[in-house]
Amino acid sequence: MIDIRNCWKDGEETRQLSGFENVVYNYKGNVYCYFLETGEKREMAVGGFEESRRTIKKLCRAKQYGLSCKCMDRCPAKQGIRIKLEVDRRIFTPIDRASYKWERYYDKRTSVERVNSRLDESFGFEKHYIRGKRKMTVRCGIALCVMLAMAVGRIKEKQQDKIRSLVKRA
Repeated sequence: MIDIRNCWKDGEETRQLSGFENVVYNYKGNVYCYFLETGEKREMAVGGFEESRRTIKKLCRAKQYGLSCKCMDRCPAKQGIRIKLEVDRRIFTPIDRASYKWERYYDKRTSVERVNSRLDESFGFEKHYIRGKRKMTVRCGIALCVMLAMAVGRIKEKQQDKIRSLVKRA
């Protein structure tokens, strides 16, 4: 789960999706359909990932949510579209970047990074002299057990405001 940055060198804001005259996407993976007459763009709804086809599905927002659209009868994307991951593997991922699931997973990633930072800084794993995967696995496991034991001790002592502290006495 890595956030994306703009690596498009040509300065374009959007690129046209091949096979559709009115569907474009940006570097973040948001897919938009343009109204043919007015040129107004509307973001398409997330339809999920189809593993057997290795595609993500985007649905017409007007049809999905019952909105009005003047071009619905002539729109080539009204039934929804499938985008192969191979179009741009960096942008189109099995978990759609525009979905709520992506946000939930990304929030979990930040908490994992916080724990990793504690292991590096507080427990000294950034500058270690441990050799061997088994030894490192055991030491990391012990460090995580200490972190959890400290949190349990804080809860038992009714010190929830200091639950993340590793240096203050319980």
